[in-house]
This record gives sequence, C-alpha cells and structure tokens, in this order.
Amino acid sequence: MTQSGSELRRTLGVGDAVIIGLGSMIGAGIFAALGPAARAAGSGLLLGLAVAAVVAYCNAISSARLAALYPASGGTYVYGRERLGDFWGYLAGWSFVVGKTASCAAMALTVGAYVWPEQAHAVAVAAVVALTAVNYGGVQKSAWLTRAIVAVVLAVLASVAVVCLASDTSDTGRLDIGISAGAGGVLQAAGLMFFAFAGYARIATLGEEVRDPARTIPRAIPLALGIALVVYAAVAVAVLSVLGSGGLGHASAPLADAVRAAGVPGLVPVVRVGAAVAALGSLLALILGVSRTTLAMARDRHLPGALAAVHPRFQVPHRAELAVGAVVAALAATVDVRGAIGFSSFGVLAYYAVANASAWTLSSAPASRAVPVLGLVGCLTLAFALPVVSVVVGAAVLAVGAAAYGVRRRLAAR
Repeated sequence: MTQSGSELRRTLGVGDAVIIGLGSMIGAGIFAALGPAARAAGSGLLLGLAVAAVVAYCNAISSARLAALYPASGGTYVYGRERLGDFWGYLAGWSFVVGKTASCAAMALTVGAYVWPEQAHAVAVAAVVALTAVNYGGVQKSAWLTRAIVAVVLAVLASVAVVCLASDTSDTGRLDIGISAGAGGVLQAAGLMFFAFAGYARIATLGEEVRDPARTIPRAIPLALGIALVVYAAVAVAVLSVLGSGGLGHASAPLADAVRAAGVPGLVPVVRVGAAVAALGSLLALILGVSRTTLAMARDRHLPGALAAVHPRFQVPHRAELAVGAVVAALAATVDVRGAIGFSSFGVLAYYAVANASAWTLSSAPASRAVPVLGLVGCLTLAFALPVVSVVVGAAVLAVGAAAYGVRRRLAAR
C-alpha cells in the first residue's frame, strides 16, 4: 500500500511512455548483443531474434493487461503480489532490481568503452552520477532527454542499415537461415537478444506516473515493442548481408565493423558516438525503472522504509534514486561487465515468468490464457538456455533473495 503523501505525479502520456520504452530497448543492446547472439546461433541468428520477439510479445501483452488493472509503481512486483501472493511479488521485484542493477553497470561501462576506453570505469561512474541527477529532477525531464537520445540513435541505426544494404559487398546469400549451431544455439541466442527487448518493462514500472493508465499503458507497450522489433530486424538483416553470421559472431564492434566492411569507414566514429548515446539512453531508463521498483518494495518494507520517500518538490522517489545510483556507481567502478548480459537476461526472464503467471489468473478462458502460458514457457526455456555461468549465478542470487524473504517473515512472526 502507498503511504500517505508518497504518491507520484501523473504527467506522462502515450507518446512519453512509448519514448521511455524505446529509450530502454533501442539502446546498447542492438550494438552489443548481435555479436554474442550470432556466435551462439550461427546461421540461426534471425531465428533466435524471432523467438526472442515472440516471447517479448507475450510478455508485453501480459504486462499491458496487468498494468491497466494495477497502475502503480513496481510493475510485476505489484502484479505478482496481487495475483499470486506476497512471495511471488517479492521474487519478481528482487529479480528485477538485481538483474537490472547489473544491466545499469553494463550500460555505464559501455559508455566508457566507447567514449574513452582507457578510462572506461571513470567515465562510467560520471555517467551514472549525471543521469541520476537528471532523474532526480523529475520524470518529465527524463522523458525529454530520452526523446532526444532515441532520435539520435534511430538516425544512426538507419544510416547503418542504408549503408550496408546499398553496399557492393552486400550479399543476400549471407542471409541463409539454418540451425548450424543446433536448437540449443538458437535458444541461447534468443536469450541473449532478449536483453535488447526487455525495456518495455519500464513503461509498466512507471504506472503511477502515467496519465489514464488503463488506456495509456496497453497502447504504449505494444507500440514500443513493435517499433523496436522493426528496427532490430532491419539492422540485423543489413549487418548480416555484409558480414555474414561468422563475421558478425567474431566482430568486437559489429555495427562499426559492418559499415567499415561496406566501404564507408568515415561512418565508424558516428556509429561509436551512437553506441555511447544509446548506452546513455538505456542507463537513464534503467535507473528510472529500478528506482521505482525499489520504491514499491520499500513501501511494503521488503527494503528499508526510508527508500519510499517522495520528494515534495520534484515528486520523485529521491532516496530510492540516490541509493540505486550509488550502488550502480560502485559496481561501474569495480566490476568486469563480461557475462553481465547473460546474468541480466536470467533475472529479467524470471521477472517476466512471474508476470505471465500473474496474467494467467486474470481469466479462465482458454483463449485468454494462451498468451501468458506461451510467455511463461518461453521465459523459463530461454532462461535455462543461457550460458551455464549466467544460469548458475542467476539461480544462486534468486535463492539468496528467497532466503532473505524467509528470514524476514520468520522474524516478523515472532
């Protein structure tokens, strides 16, 4: 339950919500995830992208239906609590906060790697501090900054697609779709590509700051996902036509390597800037989403109650934002980001598994349950198809969260 005086201000319309969702998806994922996914799937990359899109669509529909009924900050943390019980809501919130905090650190370090590789950690920390300050000033400022970032990134991605497809080196024969790496490789690629689709959760977690949420959220989530899918498919086809799945799988900077191979090396610096801006956009939206879930969990005392405070002037969960920013800055200063995408995907897939299970309870009609069932099965399948290290670490972190919940409940009962 919300505390008196801690409600957030509803200022976001459909366009704002779509932009925030796009800012989370049309981000560093498309610059970073294509290479590892191609390495896992080989010629099955496009199949992996399609599988990830289907699972993301099911998650989006389930999330939109739930968000219209429960327009409060916290997303699936709230839905799981209301539909399945306190523990499942807590587990969803824990999965989101932990997984997305790792994503924040990864995005911050991506900014550093593109802007100043030799000082990547210092740049990453500076980026976290700056964007935490932007979020502190109010969600409308975040929406306007995200709008500018999305415009820049879409322009860069459009340039990459046009240059690659128009190049003399482009060959449609490289688009052959197969399963050279087997079904397991395709599923692992889908799990890795899911990292780039997961941003629409940010729309649901901002449910308490959206005008007319019953109408806005169900419209904004599918719109944001549909736009992202079209962009990803166009870029993936364009880059594959130049590099092929083998070249793409071994590329350290896939989009930059693609425009270089297409004979336009002058575009490489632009792509690097676009990647840095995209990572900033993802980081901005990630901090926004994690802080709102932290707010919701603090309201229910699953996290320290002080984090539930809302700033009287800016109407944002300022303590939660500062706490999230501090943790992310500490991680960005110290961690190695390798494996962060896999770990984040595991946590977010667990989060959406709870969302689909929650949506399953909304209706007993078989037709209404088909989408959440497909989404639930898809989430669990992709989660356990990820690299073994990501699965083991992710499962261990979820177990720690579950144990902490049990201890808290036992102490509260005494």
